Amino acid sequence: MAKKKIYVIDTSVYLTDAKAIYQFGNNDIVIPLKVLEEIDKHKKRQDGVGSHARKIIRILDELRAKGNLQKGVRIEKGRGILRVKGYHPLTELPSDLNPNLADNIIIGAALTESMENPGRKVIVVSKDVNMRVICDSVGVVAEDFKAEKVLDKDSELYAGFTSVLVDDQTIDQFYNGESISLEEDLVVCPNEFIMLVSNANEKKSALARYINPHMPLVKVNEYKDGVWGVRARNKEQSFALDILMNHEIPIISLVGRAGCGKTLCAIAAGMEQCLGSKNYNKLIVSRPVQPMGKDIGFLPGTLEEKMMPWLAPIRDNLEFLMGGDKDTLDMYLERGLIEIEALTYIRGRSIANAFIIIDEAQNLTSHELKTIITRVGEGTKIVLTGDIEQIDNAYIDQSSNGLTYAVEKFKAYDLSGHVTLKRGERSKVASLAAKIL
Repeated sequence: MAKKKIYVIDTSVYLTDAKAIYQFGNNDIVIPLKVLEEIDKHKKRQDGVGSHARKIIRILDELRAKGNLQKGVRIEKGRGILRVKGYHPLTELPSDLNPNLADNIIIGAALTESMENPGRKVIVVSKDVNMRVICDSVGVVAEDFKAEKVLDKDSELYAGFTSVLVDDQTIDQFYNGESISLEEDLVVCPNEFIMLVSNANEKKSALARYINPHMPLVKVNEYKDGVWGVRARNKEQSFALDILMNHEIPIISLVGRAGCGKTLCAIAAGMEQCLGSKNYNKLIVSRPVQPMGKDIGFLPGTLEEKMMPWLAPIRDNLEFLMGGDKDTLDMYLERGLIEIEALTYIRGRSIANAFIIIDEAQNLTSHELKTIITRVGEGTKIVLTGDIEQIDNAYIDQSSNGLTYAVEKFKAYDLSGHVTLKRGERSKVASLAAKIL
């Protein structure tokens, strides 16, 4: 029987997933005292990181009630022992490493464990790439925390679109309005878009949307007259407008690089259905308060003035769709038909009969996204947009962010639809920059 491993878990893991201690089976877990000190620095943050910090503290407090954390407490039946421990000052850290840095103290705790348990494998688990490199350099085994990832490779993200070769007459039958179904052995998700391509002439094709095995393919509504002035410039935008305007699909995700039109299409569809057809009572557009690069600190003024820099991109899109008419936009805002606010103030609400757009959703953790989606009330449609290649949140990556989670977790359900937009349509400069930079 293989000996149980000892996992020394870094602060970054707990700030990503507060329930990380339940992900290591029957192996033992060591929490360095320095990690608790680091967690304490984040507990007052009003974001997902702060939420995870507070949650892990509560979990440890519950375990403390079962026994002594210093001596060790069994996490639960079938799982290992958890201990909180400092590192021995006699542990030999290389002289090049600063012994006062938190990361090096945690590595020192792992070295202490190795010295005291020579017959067991000690592994440091960290989201910090450089910390894993240092561990390897001093002879400590290190691993990334992968339990919260939904993808092994970024390229495997569900695209919401596939091509299928069919007979030439099948495409003619589809255009003539006859019922066309896919072969039973073809694996397709609900509301996945299909491009039927003739096996005799690859230039002959038709765009369709798959619903379920018991229903024929439906034609994609291309909205040739546009949606609130926005016309699709490529097939992916046609797919996006088709599901955005479909009242029967309440959860939509749009992924694509900068300038592909995901946010503009979403806002146009929202305005058409809130201000035009009035399928929804109001349009709510929000985005996470996540800076790109170094934060500029606290902003002066009222709440509205503080939020202005964060919400400016959304307002730019709204003004564009209003033809630059700021007065009309301000009127809609004053009447409450359009709401622009930060996610900080959306959490905790229960929103019914609204069209909600969450922009830059790639900067959300899976926990934050769950909190937001569970606020959705009856008759509400929620649209998630973002670019998983532009993540500003240090605690998530392309395969563990909330947007990726939503795409992969919801793809099997007929309540959801997804489109990956590939072509940039903002300008030639923006398209070239997205491609080569």
